[in-house]
This record gives sequence, C-alpha cells and structure tokens, in this order.
Amino acid sequence: MRILWTLAKVILGLAIAIPLGFLAVGLAMGILGGLFGLAVLALRLAVVGFVGYGALMLVRRLFWSAPKHSTQPIRELPMPDGYYEAAMRELDAEMGHTSRR
Repeated sequence: MRILWTLAKVILGLAIAIPLGFLAVGLAMGILGGLFGLAVLALRLAVVGFVGYGALMLVRRLFWSAPKHSTQPIRELPMPDGYYEAAMRELDAEMGHTSRR
C-alpha cells in the first residue's frame, strides 16, 4: 500500500510538473525568440545606416566641391597680462612658493 501511495504521489506530481514545464519552455522560447528578433532588427538597421552613410559620403564627394581654405595668416597670440603675472608672483611669494618661471 505504501508503494502504491508513493507511486500515486509521483504520478500526481508529474501530471502537474510536465505541463508546467512545457509552459515554462514555451515562454522561455517566446522571450528568447523575441530578443533574437530584436537583435536581428537592430543589426539590419545598423547595416542600413552604414550603407546610407557610405552612400551619402559618396554623393557628397561626387557632387559637392571641397571647401576652399582661407589664406589669411594666423594671428600671433597676445602677450600675457602683466598685471596677472604680477599678481601671481605676489601670491606665490605670500604662500611661500618659488616663481613658476
């Protein structure tokens, strides 16, 4: 009798676990399939974007002329502010540091 009761419990447990297992596997496959579909869609969009960018660069090189660079000389940098330099020397002297220059 004890063996029959244990067998009945195992059969009842399997009768509940097997359909739930199928449901879990089906849900997992659906979720993984959806994620795989999104990954493929993102890959397709990336490829289309790269092809479109390449076509745009090709059309730009073919139909637009290169920008003309100005031939103006580069201005010289202005001299540093004397008052700022004096203030920095005074600050360094008060703090006990030596001059940075």
